[in-house]
Amino acid sequence: MVSLAKKILCLAFVLTVTSLAETENSTDIHDNSRIALFLQPGISFLSFDQREYFQDAIDTIHHEFLTQALDKRDSANVAKQDFQKVNFCFPIYAGLQFQLRQDHFVSIGAGYIHDNESVVLVDQNNRSHNYSYTIQGFPLFLEYRFAIPGNLMSLSNESLFSIALRWYWTLPHTEIYTSWGKLAAETPYYGSGFGLSIGYLLFNWKSLYVYGDLGYSYISVKSKKQYADIVPDGPEEKAKWNIGGIQLQIRVSFGAWNKPVVIGDSTATTGSTVVAGDSSSTLGKDSATIVTKDSSVAGKESATIGAKESAAPSSAEKQPPAPEAKQPAKVNEQAAPPASKKSEQPARPSAEARPE
Repeated sequence: MVSLAKKILCLAFVLTVTSLAETENSTDIHDNSRIALFLQPGISFLSFDQREYFQDAIDTIHHEFLTQALDKRDSANVAKQDFQKVNFCFPIYAGLQFQLRQDHFVSIGAGYIHDNESVVLVDQNNRSHNYSYTIQGFPLFLEYRFAIPGNLMSLSNESLFSIALRWYWTLPHTEIYTSWGKLAAETPYYGSGFGLSIGYLLFNWKSLYVYGDLGYSYISVKSKKQYADIVPDGPEEKAKWNIGGIQLQIRVSFGAWNKPVVIGDSTATTGSTVVAGDSSSTLGKDSATIVTKDSSVAGKESATIGAKESAAPSSAEKQPPAPEAKQPAKVNEQAAPPASKKSEQPARPSAEARPE
């Protein structure tokens, strides 16, 4: 069973890696519940290797019936059934799920495991004898579950994987009781085992989510008694057994308290509706503000330029006109006769006028 469990875990790992390698575009689906109730029925193949002790006891009793037969007729009456070689049962779990942050869940729950194996033997006198053993368990678990969005791992447009890790404790009345006696298990405070499962979203409607889980659990318990106390010729050592194994489960989760969702948004199921709406509205407000500011600034600049242009002529009127360059009047030069050479020379005094 241990080798089979290893093969199952390897197969689950390969499926996980293969799914992660796919890059198809898909719509993310998130569980919007803050507090949810869940019910998880399933099918379990228990890793109970001690079944051989009970089969050996049945073989021994059958042999005694044959040895007590006196003739062939009595020997023909002797018959037996064998125990099943696989311990097959239907465990059921229930609990509370808390979403700490988006796609991260912590759950606490309890379950009930019951596996009854019964056979009928007929002795040499044609009388029937019933022998049975029952494995009973009350596991308590603490679970961490991580939901992987569809854009990271997807097989379809509405896929949602989840990986769950569990730690188990066993509650009182976890025991094995048989036709020869009862064996009660101890309940240590530090726990009794662990579990790992991979889930896939099968169906969702509003606050209802249905997952299919495939996993393995190892829940080892022990007792102060011996197997010799509950089965003939059993080993005289402290009993130890496993109530875990390979599990195939259906997990039905219903959100009792959900996150608020914006009505009418196409992304309402993704859990990011409010954020998307706020960012778009803020972006619209920012762009409108920018446009308003730009238009107001442009209007102010154009008004300033117009004011400067209108003020330019008034300033020009106040300034005095530039003086024009004076040119000699040609008319006056032509009207005035040229001065004679005599007039140009200074007058000399006459001899009479000279002083002696």
